[in-house]
Amino acid sequence: MADPATYRPKAGEIPQDPGVYRFRDQHRRVVYVGKAKNLRSRLNSYFSNPQGLMPRTRAMVHTASSVEWTVVGSELEALQLEYTWIKEFNPRFNVMFRDDKSYPYLAVTLGEKYPRVQVMRGDRRKDTRYFGPFYPAKAIRETVDTLLRVFPVRTCSSGVFKRAERSGRPCLLGYIDKCSAPCVGRISPEDHRELAVQFCDFMSGQAGRFIRELEQKMSAAVAELDYESAARVRDDIAALKRVFERNTVVLSEDTDADVFALAEDELEAAAQVFHVRGGRIRGQRGWIVEKVEDMTTADLVEHLLQQVYGEGNSSNNRIPREVLVPEMPSNEEQMREWLYQLRGARVDIRVPQRGDKATLLGTVRQNAADSLRLHKSRRAGDITTRSAALQELQEALDLPMPLMRIECFDISHVQGTNVVASMVVVEDGLPRKSDYRRFSINGDAARDDTSSMYDVISRRFRNYLAESNPLDSLPGDGNEDGHKDDDGGGSPVPAEPKAPTRQKFAYPPNLVVVDGGQPQVRAAARALADLGIDDVFVIGLAKRLEEVWLPEGDFPVILPRASEGLFLLQRIRDEAHRFALAYHRQKRGKSMTVSVLDEVPGLGPAKRRALLQHFGSVRKLRSASAEELQAVQGVGPALAAVIRHQLAPGSGEGVDRTPVAAVNMATGEILDS
Repeated sequence: MADPATYRPKAGEIPQDPGVYRFRDQHRRVVYVGKAKNLRSRLNSYFSNPQGLMPRTRAMVHTASSVEWTVVGSELEALQLEYTWIKEFNPRFNVMFRDDKSYPYLAVTLGEKYPRVQVMRGDRRKDTRYFGPFYPAKAIRETVDTLLRVFPVRTCSSGVFKRAERSGRPCLLGYIDKCSAPCVGRISPEDHRELAVQFCDFMSGQAGRFIRELEQKMSAAVAELDYESAARVRDDIAALKRVFERNTVVLSEDTDADVFALAEDELEAAAQVFHVRGGRIRGQRGWIVEKVEDMTTADLVEHLLQQVYGEGNSSNNRIPREVLVPEMPSNEEQMREWLYQLRGARVDIRVPQRGDKATLLGTVRQNAADSLRLHKSRRAGDITTRSAALQELQEALDLPMPLMRIECFDISHVQGTNVVASMVVVEDGLPRKSDYRRFSINGDAARDDTSSMYDVISRRFRNYLAESNPLDSLPGDGNEDGHKDDDGGGSPVPAEPKAPTRQKFAYPPNLVVVDGGQPQVRAAARALADLGIDDVFVIGLAKRLEEVWLPEGDFPVILPRASEGLFLLQRIRDEAHRFALAYHRQKRGKSMTVSVLDEVPGLGPAKRRALLQHFGSVRKLRSASAEELQAVQGVGPALAAVIRHQLAPGSGEGVDRTPVAAVNMATGEILDS
């Protein structure tokens, strides 16, 4: 890898004008293309402190061996030149949404003597009407096949048409009445053109007119007792209604818009777009992109719009009047100007805040999230990919044994309250949920994350040591069985052997992963060392930069962004975070439930639970008589009198106790109704 200092431009060489720059590797291949308002400021940021760069950017500047730049007249010109060079060089460190297919459109060639209906991609042609885009192409072909029953317009190629003219015999579509067969003179050029115009009118949104005309024709046939003709017209009406209802109406009929949404994590992003034409969803498309460089959502939106509307993917008239995005793109004004030049008319780029368009954006966002989740599950479920990930981790961490079992620990709390921890387990690259465990942390161990991590690792492996040698066990933790609540207390294991019981913890892992950086890693390693365990390796995954920390290292291990090993670590860490957060919310909800029963003198937790279990709610408890209260075990006449006095409306020194007695402060849920 090259040292950035060896090819850093000299001071004063870089201009301060807008421009586009290219990083090249030792083979003169372009590895990154970028644009800047001020070239000197942007390029100096790559060289001033390379070690402080994001891991993705640091990998790029060490891969490159030279940098060059081109000055342009404005930011808009920089935007256009950047896109041109990205398409030309396809740099490995630029974000590219991997889908180079052009959109399929339904086209009617009105410029020909006998207009033809066909599915077309690529640039537009003169005297041709386009409808769409449709995606996938199968949807548009099904639409055409249905409409040909009512509008039998020619669909054959020029070669097939001329061959039929010479032979005097139509093709198969002519025989099954899905083509009016102008090639053999069954219909005049004028009447065939009228059919094509009607086809275009239907696709333009005038379906209601044609359906009404056919319904009138069917009624007339029935009145004349021509039931065969009426049945054929009835089938034509059904065909038109199927096409008309196939595309969901979501917005007003005059709305033409593309709706974009993104779902992303630290490594990858999924993009989705819905194409709305005439208020109907005409097509949908999705991409998955690896985030090789450090980019915000606004940067991703900018690159997505560049790719979708740039040359080669979309011609000028395919850009709608309105583009709805989840976040305004970088260089917003320049992007508007660029789209204006492509379309030849104004393009409104905005983020919908309310109404039907905001609702549709939420739907597109949900599709993007589902797409990213499906991509990750497929990637995680492939046995070859899992094996490669485990092998990569073993080699990157220089471990002597295969990673058969990995355990990941995460701490969750809110400002030091209700501190909990989770342990998730992966065996052979797959989660083993039966071995998941959760911990409640109290006392001095809850004062900070490092103390909590030391406490959790100590308790997990103390229990393992106790189970592996019950005659010489260490003090264990009482309630870490399954997913039950753990009060954090420890109880010594009896010296006398007991009957075999189900183990709380399985065999130890080959690798322990903690969510955090160097302090958390060292706390976990110290806990293992204090227990005399030296055959379990510990690493940490810092979420912000996705760095892998070792206990003894002063610098992190940087795994490639496309590494399957890094993806596996990220998936384990996210699962541990999810599991810890769920337990924290559950525990916080319990601790924030307040009841007026707490104010009753002499009423402890056990009797409160017994009363609520017996009556079901505080409201019913208020209306209970003294005899009914005494039916609860542990409640005598004196305590029953105190409860009735305390819960009686208006009692308690003028305090009105009629409002709701029990409320979950975390959710606002009423608990006594």
